[in-house]
Amino acid sequence: MTQIEAAIAAYVSFMWGLPLVILLVGGGFFFMLHSQLRHFRYFRHSIDLLRGKFHDDSDSIGGDISHFLALATALAGTMGLGNITGVAVALTVGGPGAIFWMWVTAIVGISTKFYTATLSILYRGTDDAGRLQGGPMYIIREGLGRKWLPLAWLFAIAGMVGTLPVFQVNQLVQIIRDTVAIPNGLTTADSHFNFDLVMGIVLAVIAFSITVGNVKRVSAVAGKMVPAMVIFYFAVTSVLLVSHIDQVPAMLWLIVTDAFSGEAVSGGVIGTVILIGVQRGAFSNEAGIGTESLAHGAAKTNEPAREGLVAMVGPIADTLIVCTCTALTLLVTGVWQGGAQGVTMAAEAYEQVFPGFGSYLLLIMVFVLSMTTVLTYWYYGSKCMGFLFGSHREKYYLWAYMLLIVAGSV
Repeated sequence: MTQIEAAIAAYVSFMWGLPLVILLVGGGFFFMLHSQLRHFRYFRHSIDLLRGKFHDDSDSIGGDISHFLALATALAGTMGLGNITGVAVALTVGGPGAIFWMWVTAIVGISTKFYTATLSILYRGTDDAGRLQGGPMYIIREGLGRKWLPLAWLFAIAGMVGTLPVFQVNQLVQIIRDTVAIPNGLTTADSHFNFDLVMGIVLAVIAFSITVGNVKRVSAVAGKMVPAMVIFYFAVTSVLLVSHIDQVPAMLWLIVTDAFSGEAVSGGVIGTVILIGVQRGAFSNEAGIGTESLAHGAAKTNEPAREGLVAMVGPIADTLIVCTCTALTLLVTGVWQGGAQGVTMAAEAYEQVFPGFGSYLLLIMVFVLSMTTVLTYWYYGSKCMGFLFGSHREKYYLWAYMLLIVAGSV
């Protein structure tokens, strides 16, 4: 068993290294060249689509949700702890220069998102119940043919397992415990099983009350909560950055210069800076991962390119705006050099500007973004389950998912 674990770890380490850079950055760059940047010229049109200017509710149009709700659902899956802890890890391990390579990943990821979302509409297929579905499994089956079904099954298995809620819930409960429960005497650092269990049950009840409504209810919640939290996060971060406005230009310049020097990294290895930036960028916006096309494939449209244009907004909002705000927050306050890790680093930054309640502001944002990620991940995993074993068995995945929320919390 030890040898098997070591072999798997070695394979993951290899694939999460140079192959990741080649596939994600190289693939996105290829799409940019192949398209001659045509889709970038229609960014304004994507905003019109999000505003519902060309929305058609007629029964002849396939899909379940609007362009806006499809994007909100996809963003709910990408915006979460990765936008905070992921950026903190990037700065700690890769230095400020890693943020530059996150930007590069996002920029080329715009093209990748355009193509994957377009394909998710172009090659939609029906499930065993006759309902129209989109996503990588259906792209493979309908686009490449049934001889490629093993590849579709492989993605469905990876998608079903990779979107389990254990990590998100575990980290969220830990943040709630450290920020609220322990300081207020609700539990202790040494004995917190009961508190964690109760929180897990509460989170499972919240998630269950929404997921029973399937993609329409999940997207409706995401459509309200994600934009609200992005605006809230941007507003709070803006106040912090304004209070350190004299340092912002210097920190932006540090991001650019360190990307090509690696001076902030132990040993000054530029390759490490690039790799960490690409890894965190992929974790942040999921461009090229494939899961986001499950959400975009549910859009109510018969025009594939329209959903592709809408999907381009994802990396811009997720990485170029939210992650950049997080990075500048950690840089201008200097906490990235203080030894703190993950969300604790961000909490220290907010406490500098909002003493006494900065960590609570961060907790609100983390709670909402983490829960919307959990909801979207359930939808992704459920669709993968339905593809593999039939849509009538998706209910079993729902119950297993709720149990894992409780288990993950403890």
